[in-house]
Amino acid sequence: MKEHDLVVIGGGPGGYVAAIRAAQLGLNVACIEKESALGGTCLRVGCIPSKAMLESSELFQMAKNHLAEHGVSINADSVKLDLPAMLKRKDGIVSQLTKGIDGLFRKNKITRYLGHGKIVAPGKVLVEGAQPEEIVCKNIVIATGSKSAPLKGVEVDNERIGTSTEALAFPEVPGTMVVIGAGVIGLELGCVWSRLGAKVIVLEYLDRILPGMDSEIATEAQKIFTKQGIEFRLGMKVTGAKVSGKKCVVTCEGAEPITADRVLLAVGRIPNTENLNLDGVHVAYDNRGRIQVDQHFQTTIPGIYAIGDVIGGAMLAHKAEEEGMAVAEGIVWGHCHVNYDAIPAIVYTHPEIASVGKTEDQLKEAGVPYKKGSFPYMANGRAKAIAANEGRAKVLAHAETDRVLGVHIIGAHAGDLIAEAALAIEFGASSEDIARTSHAHPTLAEIVKEAALAVDGRAIHF
Repeated sequence: MKEHDLVVIGGGPGGYVAAIRAAQLGLNVACIEKESALGGTCLRVGCIPSKAMLESSELFQMAKNHLAEHGVSINADSVKLDLPAMLKRKDGIVSQLTKGIDGLFRKNKITRYLGHGKIVAPGKVLVEGAQPEEIVCKNIVIATGSKSAPLKGVEVDNERIGTSTEALAFPEVPGTMVVIGAGVIGLELGCVWSRLGAKVIVLEYLDRILPGMDSEIATEAQKIFTKQGIEFRLGMKVTGAKVSGKKCVVTCEGAEPITADRVLLAVGRIPNTENLNLDGVHVAYDNRGRIQVDQHFQTTIPGIYAIGDVIGGAMLAHKAEEEGMAVAEGIVWGHCHVNYDAIPAIVYTHPEIASVGKTEDQLKEAGVPYKKGSFPYMANGRAKAIAANEGRAKVLAHAETDRVLGVHIIGAHAGDLIAEAALAIEFGASSEDIARTSHAHPTLAEIVKEAALAVDGRAIHF
């Protein structure tokens, strides 16, 4: 029977990072992953392939509609979509990155087991696969991620009606596509197929898009996406979706049925904890399936830990990575910490939307006194130069201490700009600290600086 200091169940962003960090700290580490390719949902059928499709579809749309303003003459009718080539590029990127993780495992001498990990008892894991075997260890980290949440009445056939996995590989551009859920996944993939020519209708139960993000920014985003051609129907309770011949029929309470070529179900994700034997080893979880952990990510059973989408908090790859680093260090050093206020969230639409810290809605609800500074992209030289006039940055600072509480950006490269704001929150910086820091000119980063200046009513260029 093989023995290890640590066994990580799950080879996604949280799991493989935990395994690598633990190996760096001198532990004998193993990782169990049922898929042949490492990287988890994020790398194989999530974050990475969707970003590849977003980039390719944006370039396609630019070639058709926006090159003339740059002095590049092209007949829009001659711009043709080669969808198989686009999908091949996406798959190639995924393949390269998954193989890269294999290389990192070899570099760090991490033992890889192919199969499903099932906890037999504390310190003992069964690898279920072609050749089942039990392995013994001192500690176990559960990092099995999440899966698409179902919706009552929606009959997923994984072809016409599917999840994000299927929507990343449609064999042709649908004439009409219905997206159920106006969250990050629904909007990103809706944008991809809208750019490629589909009529996209987004159905959302709430009265707004992007629940959880700053409502002012979300409202601005909806206006921009509507202008791009996406149709939003808010306050819609979807009661069913089924395949009818070569079409799909979606029914909503109090509304006429909608006929579409494809349906994307994107109403969130749920922890993936099936067949781990949590009940058998008495690991506690809540009524939503989230494993309960303490500040060191240890479950109710000593020696068994959990990180990422299977515990509470935002279901984000980089949040899982931070927890992967922390749990490994906690096991070895006895202490660890993750500052969840400094975990950014990004929507990779065009324009991008990025957020870190508290939203204005949260500050109002909590009664926290704050000041707000906002600065538009259209007043920034670099934004003008790259034809990125839509959007703005918003900085929220404590009214008494000036400490940065939240930063929210909608605009080109918002996902890159938000890193500065995350660092500011991590260091406990004030808006004055950002405002007094020199930002190169001309850059989009100056938008964040100007928004920080605007907190005190002294933006220079607006």
